[in-house]
Amino acid sequence: MAKKTKETSYWPHMIMGFLIIGVSLGYWTVKHATALPVQESNEYMMKYQQADIHINDILKRKANFDKQFNIEIVDAPMGVLELENTKRAKEEKVVVLKNGSNSFSYRVSSKSGVPLTDANVTFLLTRPHTNKDDVMIGNVSGKNGLYRVDDINVSKPGRYTLQLKVMVDKNTIGYSETPAYLNIP
Repeated sequence: MAKKTKETSYWPHMIMGFLIIGVSLGYWTVKHATALPVQESNEYMMKYQQADIHINDILKRKANFDKQFNIEIVDAPMGVLELENTKRAKEEKVVVLKNGSNSFSYRVSSKSGVPLTDANVTFLLTRPHTNKDDVMIGNVSGKNGLYRVDDINVSKPGRYTLQLKVMVDKNTIGYSETPAYLNIP
């Protein structure tokens, strides 16, 4: 008489192992995704969703502004920032911020050089990766086409963006974005 050998199957163990691995990776993914919250963008000085919905109107108004007017930042210390994490070495002109109080002046003029004196100007200092440290000034006062923002306190080192929105009328709105950088030695 032949002796029967007991055959064992490892398929149930493999299925349970894959199930445990899948649940563990799912838990790990959810845990890490909630630890890094998504920050809203403030492109064109509004929420991303609003900018996305109205992008055609925004671009039409900006093109109308750019045909008639210029925006330039004046009396700001400029520097060159070397970007190292790119495939090619790249340099970018940036405003060099100082630790503490900063002031910015913008000249808004027509293409022929005539200063724009009656515009509604809004200023925003923001960081590219978060809107937690935003500083927004609603009505920037101007004199002879020179709009000045005073006493903007910057203390955290890193990259910033200076944004300016100039509204001449409801169909003519211009935007200026200038990169800025604070380096505390």
